[in-house]
Amino acid sequence: MSETESQQEDLRQFVSFIIAGEEFGVNILTVQEIIRPVEITRVPHAPEFVEGVINLRGRILPVIDLRTRFGFPSREQNGDMRIIVVEIGEQTVGFMTDSVQEVLRVDVNSIEPAPEIAVGIEAGYLRGVAKLDERLLILLELGNILSEEEAEALEGLEEESAQTTATAQGAAA
Repeated sequence: MSETESQQEDLRQFVSFIIAGEEFGVNILTVQEIIRPVEITRVPHAPEFVEGVINLRGRILPVIDLRTRFGFPSREQNGDMRIIVVEIGEQTVGFMTDSVQEVLRVDVNSIEPAPEIAVGIEAGYLRGVAKLDERLLILLELGNILSEEEAEALEGLEEESAQTTATAQGAAA
């Protein structure tokens, strides 16, 4: 193996984004796409952190507001906000962020294990913290953002919304 190949194996790519002034990152391999916010349909009795559902090219996806999920104060939508569409296990979910920054290559040696408590977020959500020049990038473990019960509830929201949409389309025809 050449030195260049060895160096590339030690790099990971993350999509960085901002929530409440803090910079977070998720593994680029989990990101399907990044979109501008579209009309979100609110769903009755959904958990507080669920903004609602969106129709993304025929697929009904739940959208989770990461500000609410992490206990940060809510904020009005603006032109910088983005929805990061990711796959968590078998489920595709949208995460609302304040803005998306960039794709970063991070040396695995610069990643420290997750501290017990960081910026008020439960440590289970954290994969680690990457030290980048003059800043820290909080790396999220998306698979832990939802409990099993919450993931199942979101699947129920998708099915409910898909049935409601189909019924509404049938009535309009």
